[in-house]
Amino acid sequence: MPTAPHRVVVLALDGLLPFELGIPQRIFGKARDAAGRPLYEIVTCSIRPPGPVETDADFAVLVPNGPEALATADTVVVPAAYELGPVYEEGVLTPELAAALAHVRPGTRLVSICTGGYVLAAAGYLDGRPATTHWYHAEHFQRLFPKVRVDADVLFVDDGDVLTSAGVAAGIDLCLHLVRRDHGTAVANDVARRTVVPPHRDGGQAQYIQRPLPEAQSATTTAARAWALGRLHEPIQLRDMAARESMSVRTFTRRFREEVGVSPGQWLTQQRVERARHLLESTDLTIDQVAHDAGFGTAQSMRQHLQGALGVTPTAYRRTFRATATAEAATTAEPTIAGAAPKPLRT
Repeated sequence: MPTAPHRVVVLALDGLLPFELGIPQRIFGKARDAAGRPLYEIVTCSIRPPGPVETDADFAVLVPNGPEALATADTVVVPAAYELGPVYEEGVLTPELAAALAHVRPGTRLVSICTGGYVLAAAGYLDGRPATTHWYHAEHFQRLFPKVRVDADVLFVDDGDVLTSAGVAAGIDLCLHLVRRDHGTAVANDVARRTVVPPHRDGGQAQYIQRPLPEAQSATTTAARAWALGRLHEPIQLRDMAARESMSVRTFTRRFREEVGVSPGQWLTQQRVERARHLLESTDLTIDQVAHDAGFGTAQSMRQHLQGALGVTPTAYRRTFRATATAEAATTAEPTIAGAAPKPLRT
C-alpha cells in the first residue's frame, strides 16, 4: 500500500503576508509521485481556535484549524508576519504562541520563511545553529538572538531538521529545495515547471542587496548562460563565456555576479551538480559516464563536488532516489490478466 503523504502544517500568525502563506500550498501541493498521487498534505492552522486571522493586506483569512494541528505535522512551516509583538521586540514568545508550539512533536522538521525565523529563534530552535532571514532584519535578528549564527548573505540555510530562508521568493527556493531533498530533482523540476519558477537557486546564492540596476539596453549574460548549459559536458572557459557577450572577462564577471548572484565558476558547478543529479536519478549510466556528461571529467571530481553540495556520494545518491522510484512503481503496478496489456499510469 502507498505510504501516507508527508503532512506539512503551516502556522498562520496575525499580520501574516498572504503571498508567503500560500507558498507551501503552491509548492508542496504540486508535488506528485509517478501515479499522480500527492506527496504532501498541507494543513493551515493558527494559535487560536479556528477563525479569521488578520493579514498585512486589507483582508483576513479564515483558518480552519487550531494549534492542535501542529501535533500532527511532519514539517511545520512558519511564514513571515508583521505583528509578532514581543517576539520581534524582545525575542520572547507570547504565552499563546508558546502554548501552540508546545504541540510540536520532537523530531518534527521546522521551516521558516523571512521573519518567521524570529519565532523559531525565540522558541530556542535556532540556538547554536546557522540561520538566515531577510537581509533588512538580519542585524536586528543577530542582536536579539546572539546564540544564532546568522548569515545574511544567502537565500536559505539547510541545517538538517531546521531550515530558514530569506524573504518572499527565497521561501519558494527553500520549499523547492525540500521537495528536491525529499523526492529528487525530477519531482522538484516538475513542480517548478508547473509553478513557472526557476527550478533551482542554490541556498548559498547571495540575497539581492543594494545591487545597481543594469542600464537600459545594456548587455546581459543570458546568451552566455544558455550557451554554457548546452555544453556542460565540455570544458568551458570563462573567456569563452565572455566572448559570447563581446565583453572583457572582467566586465563579464562583474555583470554575471550582478545578475545571478554568484560567480560564473560557482554557477557552472551548480549546473553540473544538477545535471549529475538528474542523470543519477533517471538513467543507468555508469558513474564515470555521468561524471563525463555532467562536465566533471572524472568520477573523483564529481564525487568531491556532490559530497560538498549534498553530503553524499554519487552512488549513495543514486541508491536513495532509484530505490524511492522503484518502491513507488511497485505500489502503482496493477495486476493484469494473462495476455492483457497493463493499464497506463496517470501522470
